[in-house]
Amino acid sequence: MTTYPPLSVREKVAYGLGDMASNLYNGFFGIFLLYYYTDVWGIHPGHAALMFLVTRWVDAITDPAMGLIADRTNTKWGKYRPYILWTIIPYALLGYLLFLGPDLGDTGKVIYAYVTYSLVMLAYTAINVPYSALLAVIHPDSAERTKATQYRFVLASLGSIVVGAGTKPLVDALGGGDELTGFRLTIVLFAILSVILFLITFAFTRERIAPAKQENAKIKDDLGVLIRNISWVVLAVASVLIVIGLIGRLSSVAFYVKYVLELSDEKRLWWMDSTSLIITAGFVGQLVGALVTPLLVRKSDKKTLLIAACCLAATALLFNYFLPASFVVALVAHVIVMLGFGIMITLLFAMYTDCSEYGEWVSGKNSAGLTVSASMFALKFGSAIGVAIPSAILAVFGFKSPIDGAAQVQTGEAVGGIVMMFNIVPGAFFLAAAAFIWFYRIDRKLLSLIETEMRARREGAALFDPAAA
Repeated sequence: MTTYPPLSVREKVAYGLGDMASNLYNGFFGIFLLYYYTDVWGIHPGHAALMFLVTRWVDAITDPAMGLIADRTNTKWGKYRPYILWTIIPYALLGYLLFLGPDLGDTGKVIYAYVTYSLVMLAYTAINVPYSALLAVIHPDSAERTKATQYRFVLASLGSIVVGAGTKPLVDALGGGDELTGFRLTIVLFAILSVILFLITFAFTRERIAPAKQENAKIKDDLGVLIRNISWVVLAVASVLIVIGLIGRLSSVAFYVKYVLELSDEKRLWWMDSTSLIITAGFVGQLVGALVTPLLVRKSDKKTLLIAACCLAATALLFNYFLPASFVVALVAHVIVMLGFGIMITLLFAMYTDCSEYGEWVSGKNSAGLTVSASMFALKFGSAIGVAIPSAILAVFGFKSPIDGAAQVQTGEAVGGIVMMFNIVPGAFFLAAAAFIWFYRIDRKLLSLIETEMRARREGAALFDPAAA
């Protein structure tokens, strides 16, 4: 059988830049949107929590629908790449509208938040479901897809570092003391950069794998194949739990630093204050996690590594909870948590493509778009709950927003709630994810068999284009 040419460094970098572009938005939202809504624009935390939950039910329809549409698309550019080109401008504009911050009164602000957040998540679906599905057809070998995944999350981590290290300084500099204006102008810069990066992804990547068996499949058949894929179900649930833990942690950093550690906005290192430094150091940890993952995979299977990474993050959170609150403890614990997450997220998406390959092996149908889209819904749903839980905790424990004229010093009950949402809640979700991953079934032996048989099928159909490599 043909030895398939490995992916070039240029193509792996180009693919990874797409997730850097995504993280300039999604990372920005995950870290700062709750703070922006409650402390800058003035939405009650309870209203924000409800909005994050309600809007996610829309994704239950739009994410799988986008996957099904992409799977049935055929253009000269392939199935998935065209959507990067077609949707990038609406994606950029809607991100700006999310942080426009018009003065509409309490009810008007909530309605505006519902509409703009729903639309920007729809745009996120339209561009990121095809982008993620592209990984499943970029190369037939799992090892090459894992390398591409590594580049993806290394560059995603760099994007997150830009967000973590640059957002607050940019907000301060561009806003001139007005945080509302600062957030509005900062998202403009991130939007422009996202457009450029996604265009590079479109220009320098290729789709090389077509379905081993072309047929007009019914939607219910595709969904049936997906639901019967137990390993995918396990990953989808684990993804929700992991992302809830991650976003719950990230969206709590600013509150923990401000109200528990009681640190000001004074610069601690270079241009970064305490919040920016913790976030940035954490994303450096994530970058290291993504870099070392392929080395770890050579020595252990993906399932074991994923369980270990979840337990590592949970252990760091428990230490952070029981040790006396200090900046150094919070910084070190957060770096370890994000190191574990860098390993988790790199493994998760490599394993999703393995699930896609398994689904085609047993059914003869290539449904990479549907497989990844449903996975994207799991991640987005987890993100929403991850922000909603801290929002709800703030509301239940009596947090008072400074924009409402409340004092900067919170009650002991409110501070206790912030400590819990910063440590105990994310740690519990990471441990729950580890328990689910135990039931994942695709091991190295099965994956080797799948790749051998799928190569033979594609060889017969001459579906691989060596010239495109």
